[in-house]
Amino acid sequence: MQEGALMETFYGGFKLIHYKKGEVILHAGDIPRGVFSLVKGYVRQYSISPEGEEFTSIIFMPGDFFPSIWAVHGSEFLYYLETLTPVELRCVPRDEFLSSIKSHHEMCFNLSSKILVRMGGLMTRMEHLVFGNAADKVTSILILCAERFGQKSGQGVELPMVLSHKQIASLVGVSRETASVEIKNLEREGFVGYKKRRIVIKNIEELKSHSLLR
Repeated sequence: MQEGALMETFYGGFKLIHYKKGEVILHAGDIPRGVFSLVKGYVRQYSISPEGEEFTSIIFMPGDFFPSIWAVHGSEFLYYLETLTPVELRCVPRDEFLSSIKSHHEMCFNLSSKILVRMGGLMTRMEHLVFGNAADKVTSILILCAERFGQKSGQGVELPMVLSHKQIASLVGVSRETASVEIKNLEREGFVGYKKRRIVIKNIEELKSHSLLR
């Protein structure tokens, strides 16, 4: 059974829940009501430092499930989940989720694969945070987002959600002002543009030659 059909068979019997853009699904320290499966839209997972600065660790896309650590281990959830777009998701009680992945090896394999993909993305970002300057950090995260979420258009590859300069900054650990400067530089150099406030990467390969991803 294909992954989408497998997940729909399991989650499909649960009520569809709708969220507007910018709503917080979970706050740090909340006890989740269940395991969420994202049907439509995009959700970011972030933490807030004692100084009030945000760091976005993951952007979830349709087909993803969360919170995975709590789902498997029951560990306290220490992050915020906020919608980047209008969102549709389903929520499954944790005990039913665990019972299903224990009894369906294919489902367990598919979910494990998703976690490994996320881990790979996080490791790449960590490398950029350590070795890159501000320009490399901003450029690299735009490329990573375009490759994972991007949709081809006549102008290039368009991100399917509006990401503010503050949100981009929170992905790579720079200030909003620094992110704004670097994005404006990329726009002036012709590497990126905008379509209905969404960032468009005009040529990913050319942009890679100016980043750590070359």
